[in-house]
Amino acid sequence: MADKLAEDIIEKVKAHADPSVGDIGPDTELTALGIHSLELTEIIFDLEEAYGIEIQMNTVEAWSNLKTVQDMVEAVRALIDKKA
Repeated sequence: MADKLAEDIIEKVKAHADPSVGDIGPDTELTALGIHSLELTEIIFDLEEAYGIEIQMNTVEAWSNLKTVQDMVEAVRALIDKKA
């Protein structure tokens, strides 16, 4: 069962995902959802605004680390914890 943060992120991802995709869970790959760099950038902006965090996405390595919804959840959780 996903926690509140994961549920919120899944909802934000769904807003940008291909509507023909079925259920989205933590192990769902972003590319399987039709989410590529532009959509990922929009999701990241949404997350930054919602949680008052700054996600550094200016390196190839940072972009390549976000493969699944869970990767995104863990990155956001770490930034929220760091802020607290």
